[in-house]
Amino acid sequence: MALKKKLLCFALIVCLISVTKSFSQSNRKTLDNPFLKGSNVPVNYAKVTSKDVEEYTKHTIAKVTKMIVSIKKQKTTSFANVFDAMDEIKNKIGTASNNCFMLNWVSTDSIIRTKGLASYQLLDSLSTTIYSDMGIYNKMKSFKASSSYKTLNGNKQILVDDMIEGFERSGVNLTANQLAKYKKLTKEIGEPSSSYSNNMNSSKEILTLDEKGADGLPESFKANYKTAEGTPVTGELSGAKYEIPIINATSDPVLSNATSETTRKAYYIKFYDRAADKNIAILDQMAKKRDELAKTMGYPSYAAYALVPKMANNPKNVWNFLNDLISRSKEKAKKDLALLELEKKVEIAIQETKLEPWDISYYKNQIIKKQYQINNEELREYFPMDGCLKGMMDIYQKLLGLEFKKVTNPSVWNDDVDMYEVYESGKLKGRFYLDLFPRPNKETWFYGVNIVSGKGKEIPVSMLLGNFTKPTKTTPSLLSQKELKTLFHEFGHIMNMMSYHGEFSSQQESKADFTEAMSQIFENWILDYDIVSTFAKNYKTGETLPKATFEKMLQSKKVGSGLGAIQMLQRCLFDMNLYDKYNADNPTPSDAIWQETNKQLDVMDFYAQTHYQANWIHVNTHPVYMYGYLWSEVYAMDMFTEFQKNGLLDTKTGIRYRELILANGTQRDIVKAVNEFLGRPSDNKAYIKSLGL
Repeated sequence: MALKKKLLCFALIVCLISVTKSFSQSNRKTLDNPFLKGSNVPVNYAKVTSKDVEEYTKHTIAKVTKMIVSIKKQKTTSFANVFDAMDEIKNKIGTASNNCFMLNWVSTDSIIRTKGLASYQLLDSLSTTIYSDMGIYNKMKSFKASSSYKTLNGNKQILVDDMIEGFERSGVNLTANQLAKYKKLTKEIGEPSSSYSNNMNSSKEILTLDEKGADGLPESFKANYKTAEGTPVTGELSGAKYEIPIINATSDPVLSNATSETTRKAYYIKFYDRAADKNIAILDQMAKKRDELAKTMGYPSYAAYALVPKMANNPKNVWNFLNDLISRSKEKAKKDLALLELEKKVEIAIQETKLEPWDISYYKNQIIKKQYQINNEELREYFPMDGCLKGMMDIYQKLLGLEFKKVTNPSVWNDDVDMYEVYESGKLKGRFYLDLFPRPNKETWFYGVNIVSGKGKEIPVSMLLGNFTKPTKTTPSLLSQKELKTLFHEFGHIMNMMSYHGEFSSQQESKADFTEAMSQIFENWILDYDIVSTFAKNYKTGETLPKATFEKMLQSKKVGSGLGAIQMLQRCLFDMNLYDKYNADNPTPSDAIWQETNKQLDVMDFYAQTHYQANWIHVNTHPVYMYGYLWSEVYAMDMFTEFQKNGLLDTKTGIRYRELILANGTQRDIVKAVNEFLGRPSDNKAYIKSLGL
């Protein structure tokens, strides 16, 4: 077995050396490569070609190859020549793969997208090989057994332990046959995962409506998608026609406002059925492969394998957490269902009717209009994107002690993209891009995307990927309350990335089920009138959002809150059932899992006639992750109590939060960091209160 491992490593080195030679022969070409201009120099994204992406990948592989050989040649091990060196390898591969994957998500050039994905997959395979290299692992273990390990300070000891665990979770202790299977499975998961995302992002579903079908939709929304005045039919004009793209930016306007249930149902089914013809089979394949990978690693389920490095640690803790929340939420959810169903019966005057999933947003909106005199579509006029962005940035700058400067004429991948530099006391601290609006073939979700980690003297670089309502020639982008919350949340991720200034790239990211807490906390700022009134200005009149209206907005948030909580919990249950209860001998179809969660929750059938699992990015790229949103929120709400006590714009508290929490990553135990920030042990009291159930 040992001989086989040596032969595998030798084959890898021969392969990588050939890449190195190939790179050396074309070294002159790299001089003009936009990615290879030195540390902290902005990438000239507007000039990037598909060849640049390929050359950049080859260059990275060549550099990494030399570094691997150097580590293996070390006769004595030290922290610097093993762990520091491995961290730099991770940083180089990470920056390259982040750029390649990002371009696959956002580039308008199909060849760049293709080469970006292929390069990302190549670099990912290289990482898999490196992290299962027994030669490097043995040097790590040798150092840990030495007296030098005991002299390390806290974050360096953590790095050593985490890196060794990472190697062990990547199959380094497997037999040669098992390791080959692990690598094969990793590839067989990665490739269909990319196909799943591409299928979802390239979906071009359209809902065509006549004037009757479009009844209730906001006039400005209809104007965006009006295609014709109609043609003569039996002597009469058929009226205007509208072609509504089935994308995130149109879902809330249609499902909350369309008077016609036929329209709502048609949209709902199309929206939650995107890419189902291809992606259900892909998801089934990935679930099978992930289960095989976990069993190869000696775990009973993929969830058990995936949870080891997270705060929850094991499936039992997650199940207990979710079941507790279900018991707290179900009663309110059933009351919400009865209230919304009654509203439907009154409106259509049919007592035998029942509430369908495509009715939830609409009748919730109707109740809010009647009982609270709040029209969510009219409220959008107070929240133009430009004003919200400026107001939000002003808040973050004041709170965190930072300064943002917009870059004039930046080199970006699309004209819609903006670029900012982040300063602290006049010193450049980071750089971020804003790519906020949908376009064909772009990733359809909302993300804070890491590009450069920011280790040592390197500045962090990130990108906010959004799909907000796009401005038109006559109307600016106007945000719904849901979109405003998303903007504050995702920008919180950007601030998390901008705040890191540690020694090691490997310690930039926090525990996966704590990561959301650092941005969820910022959602609380839009629940305070003094904060919101600084930027909520009607784009037509300049009028500030009235306080009475804002108070009614807050009160209206309780409408349907129980159903909202249960819908989130159903996704958590689906995620856990898929990856913790998988039966390899008799796999449960994913549709059947949805039905099982419906029965378990006993509220309503949320996904009737649809296949949400086919267009749900988390269950694809972030398996065993959904519970983390709720898990994180416990910490988010507890940490927010410090700002409630000291002031929402208290810079001293904000800088403490930035330094202790946002900048931490995994440099120290996150619970200890939270406790230090709070000045007491963390608890769930604020979270339980926030549920309002």
